[in-house]
Amino acid sequence: MTRQKALALADLTQDQAVRVEIDGVPMAVVLDGQGEVHAIGDTCTHGQISLSEGFVEDDTLECWAHGSAFSLRTGAPQNLPAYEPVPVFVVEIEDGDVYIDPTVTKEI
Repeated sequence: MTRQKALALADLTQDQAVRVEIDGVPMAVVLDGQGEVHAIGDTCTHGQISLSEGFVEDDTLECWAHGSAFSLRTGAPQNLPAYEPVPVFVVEIEDGDVYIDPTVTKEI
């Protein structure tokens, strides 16, 4: 599979997650305070909750339901109750658009 356009960079607001789905793979896309775009799996590994409805703080995305925060860079949970990571996808920016390949995750 190849990368696909997920959304326009202009559709992102700093420190807010946006849910996108590419080929049935739900992702939370975040423009962080440093201007970097991240894409992680949108489903909390603790309670099957959409992470894109959560809160961005520094380099984490926190699940609104149970408070587990996940690293935007590694997908690793930063606190309980979650203990399993979420996938982190490779993001490419080209001509003002955000491209993601849902089959390629970052090697951490």
